[in-house]
Amino acid sequence: MTPRTEPGGATPEDELAESLRDLVGQLVRSVRERTDTQSNAQSEALSHLHRSGPVSVSRLAESRGVTHQTMRLVVARLEASGLVERKSDPADGRGQLVELTAQGREAALDGQRKRAAWLAQAIRTTLSPAEQDALAEALSLLKRVIAASGTPPPT
Repeated sequence: MTPRTEPGGATPEDELAESLRDLVGQLVRSVRERTDTQSNAQSEALSHLHRSGPVSVSRLAESRGVTHQTMRLVVARLEASGLVERKSDPADGRGQLVELTAQGREAALDGQRKRAAWLAQAIRTTLSPAEQDALAEALSLLKRVIAASGTPPPT
């Protein structure tokens, strides 16, 4: 079957994908602005460590798309703030892993809680129960799209 194309050569799926990408970006920026939980290298590193657990500076740099040197500086700042600590890598006696401290875990959770609370309030006050059901269905569909990419869907 030949894909349908719109004027300009884009398929409806291409258009839908671009609209979704743009809308998700707007949603993330909007929630961060309204909850004063702006994203920066340190907050992104904390979030990654919270999701993945202890990792090496190299892995952390790779996951964030920055150089090893840049991530070493980010980790040093987080370490100086008491949010992360370095521990020996049990799989490589010469290596070190970066992991969250209790304070770092709380900082990562605090941002998540603020963003989730704002979103919950916005959903409650903006969407009807039927629209909330439709949003829940849309989330289910997005999880299927994520699963098709080989990435485990969020829980």
